[in-house]
Amino acid sequence: MGLPLAEAFLADGYQINGSTTSDEKIGDLKKHGISPFLISLSEDNIEGNISGFLINVAMLVINVPPRLRGDNTENYVKKMQLLHDAIKKSSVRKVIFVSSTSVYGAISGDVTEETIPQPNTASGKQLLTSERIFRDDSELHTTIIRFGGLIGPNRHPVTMLSRRKKLSNGNAPINLIHLNDCIRIIIKILKKNWWCETLNGVYPYHPTKQEYYTSEALRKGLQVPDYVANSPKISKIVHSYNLTNVKDFRFTTTL
Repeated sequence: MGLPLAEAFLADGYQINGSTTSDEKIGDLKKHGISPFLISLSEDNIEGNISGFLINVAMLVINVPPRLRGDNTENYVKKMQLLHDAIKKSSVRKVIFVSSTSVYGAISGDVTEETIPQPNTASGKQLLTSERIFRDDSELHTTIIRFGGLIGPNRHPVTMLSRRKKLSNGNAPINLIHLNDCIRIIIKILKKNWWCETLNGVYPYHPTKQEYYTSEALRKGLQVPDYVANSPKISKIVHSYNLTNVKDFRFTTTL
């Protein structure tokens, strides 16, 4: 999401600093008109010119997903605490923290921003704790966005699911969002001054996973995912209540 978001801000006339962990991407960022910084977060330190990256920055978007699958046991919270400490030494006071609907865990039923999160995965638990690091700092104006599963021009879950067998939770509803709407939400936060908020970012369309991914596989000419028959129905539907009912935001890109 980083590069398309930066391009959208540039199109609106903003000056953008962008971070990357890859030296090979520095030139690409420059070509797009982004001031590039090679920065790497770890549990113990921040490598790179973080103070230069943050200088004269009016608003910071933090979009650093936890890497906790498989044998990876990184402490994401420690990384975010280090970043928070660096921000506190800078002039940055407006922060958008990109989180995930995974913080809600295995809750069943309708979910809004008023629902108390019950994360049941390592990434969900660490994301929720990291949200609080920034949200609970009264000197920062932090807005949390809990995005659903991301779909974009070169990213769709069905491309991986089509090769898998005996998938569970086929009767669970989807909670997804398109990249275009993610970018529109972030830009709206800045332009409309939606600070100190918690927002769910999920497109209001919730067929079952089996229905949706079967249809998408057929449309893309892929093998249809195989779901376990008669799997129990888990009906967590995440609603973007604050966006659509309070902020009058309208999603524009269908899934």
